[in-house]
Amino acid sequence: MINNLTVAERQWALVVLLVGGLIGLTMAAVGAGEPFGAHGFLVLFFCAALFFPVLSRLDEPEPSPHAGRSYYDDPIKVGIILAMVWAVIGMFFGLWVAYLLAWPDLTIDTPWASFGRLRPAHTTGVIFGFGGTALIATSFHVMQRTSRARLAGQFSPWFVLLGYQLFVLIAVSGYLMGVTQSKEYAEAEWYADLWLVVVWITYFVLYLRTLARRNEPHIYVANWYYMAFILIVAILHIFNNLALPVSWAGSRSYIVWSGVQDAMMQWWYGHNAVAFFLTAGFLGMLYYYLPKRAERPIYSYRLSILSFWGIVFFYVWAGSHHLHYTALPHWVQTLGMTFSVMLLVPSWATAANALMTLNGAWHKVRDDATLRFMMVAAIFYGLTTFEGSFLAIRGVNALSHYTDWTVAHVHAGALGWNALLIFGVVYAAVPVIWRRERMWSNRLIEWHFWLAVLGTVVYVLAMWNSGILQGLMWRSYTDAGTLQYPFIASVLAMNPYYVARAVGGTMFFVGTLIGIYNLWMTIRQAPAADMVADHPVSVCDEAGERGVPAE
Repeated sequence: MINNLTVAERQWALVVLLVGGLIGLTMAAVGAGEPFGAHGFLVLFFCAALFFPVLSRLDEPEPSPHAGRSYYDDPIKVGIILAMVWAVIGMFFGLWVAYLLAWPDLTIDTPWASFGRLRPAHTTGVIFGFGGTALIATSFHVMQRTSRARLAGQFSPWFVLLGYQLFVLIAVSGYLMGVTQSKEYAEAEWYADLWLVVVWITYFVLYLRTLARRNEPHIYVANWYYMAFILIVAILHIFNNLALPVSWAGSRSYIVWSGVQDAMMQWWYGHNAVAFFLTAGFLGMLYYYLPKRAERPIYSYRLSILSFWGIVFFYVWAGSHHLHYTALPHWVQTLGMTFSVMLLVPSWATAANALMTLNGAWHKVRDDATLRFMMVAAIFYGLTTFEGSFLAIRGVNALSHYTDWTVAHVHAGALGWNALLIFGVVYAAVPVIWRRERMWSNRLIEWHFWLAVLGTVVYVLAMWNSGILQGLMWRSYTDAGTLQYPFIASVLAMNPYYVARAVGGTMFFVGTLIGIYNLWMTIRQAPAADMVADHPVSVCDEAGERGVPAE
């Protein structure tokens, strides 16, 4: 892969890696004995691990001039593999925590293994490691095919992909060492946040440059969603993480916001991380890979555009529904609740559009587990968005808040919508990217599908029941006006449901391991496909442009 870079790009990579290594060495020196110093060594080793392979190939000849006429898929391949690696790491932490909640005696008496450190390692590993890496890799794939243009440069895609991996590594390792801002889904400290801004701006510029050189006058709808994901996540990240370091040689910082302003900023970020990271970006995936796999045009292209603007506008204002019954002004809470309910319209329109696209292709859904992954993901998207709007209503939130019902809602989306879609997309993309005739084993895809779906259902049903029971027990009063149940009674009542959650999580994790094995065997042993033209072209028919995007 390094040989595919031009000599100038290799030289530029060496300069960037050298600067990064010097920064890491400086951090290690000034932060000796502290997590800041440990992260300095991590940065140094990361840059060194990439520097020497590039240096050893610096004098290799320039790549063939014909290479620039094809799509650039090398970072996509690595991105898919890294996404699945993060899936194992993140889900392992989550499964560990699930078992600890069911059997607390399994606790390891060491700080890094505490719930408060394992939980953000789980959420960051799954959301940002697994989900974020998959978004970057698929956006590179979709952007090229729908624009019929090669990525704008070969160095910047690697900078975005690998730079993002460094951010996730710093974040996850920091949590295990106790380095945290204590802001949900934004726990990484100031220096990791600064680095992510650099990576994300590069990502945004790369996307714009590639779209600017497209050979298609039309910008396919998937790119609209990917662009919204990139742009708005950048804005959210910057404003939510405005902080002043206690010291330039330490990990600690103080957020510039305080009190209710900090809470509002956090949930403006937190809910829109769901909206634009876990929804908009994934809808970009759905709108490319579902029609492509089904070999059917999008049911309504205009509806996909209308839904896009509805989601973008309504979602931005919905975050305050996380702060019902707090010091936040009542009208702001009501605003968040109102827009959350209004989100049902564009969200269900999107889910319906995806399912209607399958009209005339239901036999493929029956026979093709890869397409079935995407279909079930679209169903879970519709169900989860309905539940989210329902839970945002103040009266319902009074029962559900702080309970496992919220955990059920989050995992219905994360497992049923996000993870299932990624698996379906990976199964669809891997044979194309690696030039394989098919996946190594369709039977293993079936096993993965049923383990993932059943694991999700068991998990979500257990947490639904647990959450509703919690809420009812906490709200039960005696005739004398005192609480009917002590808090410990509600904790003990949750144990059977926590055991069921651990079982469901285990099923999902085993399915993921099966999928990774199938992926590995496909790359190594699946029959090679006949080589077909794989390069940008300038002409396509209307169906290929707006319905089923051509390869």
